[in-house]
Amino acid sequence: MNVFQKLFDWKTYIFTALAVISFSSFVVILFGQTIPGIFMTFFKVAGEYVILGAVFVFALAWLLKAKPHNRPEQYSVVVFDVFGKKSQIDGIRTEFKTHDVAWSFMKQYKKTYPLYNFALVSDMPKSDKPTIFRYI
Repeated sequence: MNVFQKLFDWKTYIFTALAVISFSSFVVILFGQTIPGIFMTFFKVAGEYVILGAVFVFALAWLLKAKPHNRPEQYSVVVFDVFGKKSQIDGIRTEFKTHDVAWSFMKQYKKTYPLYNFALVSDMPKSDKPTIFRYI
């Protein structure tokens, strides 16, 4: 009976139960908190750097694109006849200070005089030849 008594000793079961409980809690803490915590911290910091880098890239692209442009101070509407030669129509305005106003007048002239073509032209500050902006 002594062997059976040693085999079924309550101290052995308590030690085994404590070992299983402590090992399982160790595994739960390791895979449930420690490892995910390390990865979450890493990806959180890495995500912050990616977002910050994207902000700087877009800001730099915006600054490069938003550089000041040389805009002309005067726009002219040039009239062309059916054969593509420069022509004149009496009574129409041909000199403008802004692009939008010149374009608006040019569209109206095209409706009024459908057999003529019109070009929105300006002398650029650093150019020898006039530049055509629009042609209808």
